[in-house]
Amino acid sequence: MASEAEKMAAGEWYCCLDAELDALRVKTRRAVHQHNTMPPDERGMMAPALRALFREVADSTFIEAPFHCSYGINLGLGERVYLNAGCTILDSGRVSIGDRSMLGPGVQIYCADHHRDAELRSQGIEIARPVTIGRDVWIGGGAIILGGVTIGDGAIVGAGSVVTRDVAAGATVVGNPARPVRRD
Repeated sequence: MASEAEKMAAGEWYCCLDAELDALRVKTRRAVHQHNTMPPDERGMMAPALRALFREVADSTFIEAPFHCSYGINLGLGERVYLNAGCTILDSGRVSIGDRSMLGPGVQIYCADHHRDAELRSQGIEIARPVTIGRDVWIGGGAIILGGVTIGDGAIVGAGSVVTRDVAAGATVVGNPARPVRRD
């Protein structure tokens, strides 16, 4: 029988109220705390404990403080990725951010999707949906990206937008829910 962590990684329904997952989150909170409280001249591009968590991270990736993630182990950050202050990535699912992409202040990425059945939801049943952000993407401050979304290379997400579906390469989307801006 698969563990809850294995089910989460496989994109199956799992229980987030699990001792193994809780231990992973505690480890992550410690690394996030180190990142958020280290003096900037000591921290550099990101705190060592935070860097050590990530699935993949380029040396040129820069994460401003404060920052928050759930696990870190599901994050892949490319070359020259920049995450501005206040970004939150709830990475129960795999999150990939391509080279040279920039996230404005307060951007939030949510991979967890809670069960629609209230009884199952109260038992901590959820599913992790991946988020893929291509290369050279700009996501404006305060935007929210929901699980299961892919944002194509060169796309722009306007500040405060809520992205609930895929964004085509080169497209600009704005609003809640985010919709493409027509180019005349």
